[in-house]
Amino acid sequence: MTEMLLLMAEDPASQPAAPGWGAIFHNPLVPLILMLGAFWWLMIAGRRKEQRRYQEMLSSLKRNDRVLTISGIIGTVVEVRDDTVVLKVDETNNVKMQFARSAVKDILRESAPAAAR
Repeated sequence: MTEMLLLMAEDPASQPAAPGWGAIFHNPLVPLILMLGAFWWLMIAGRRKEQRRYQEMLSSLKRNDRVLTISGIIGTVVEVRDDTVVLKVDETNNVKMQFARSAVKDILRESAPAAAR
């Protein structure tokens, strides 16, 4: 009991200094915060890459591209303007619709013919 009282009465300034960076990782919150930070950074980096690919796809739109809109309409690009795209959605009746450029979800590529496989 006397030893315990002596330890508690000891001057904190006489204690040896805590080690530098090694002591930080003894706190259980620090590794958790580092892991969450790394996870967040990876999510943001992936999103930026996908956004860049989408912007490149929108800027490469040209006449006669077959596209899919976010509403599921498939059409052929007739005209590309600054922020809109005119699509021909029905060949027999020559139906054309105007969409915002950002409404284009993807450019449909021609698949290889069955005979060529």
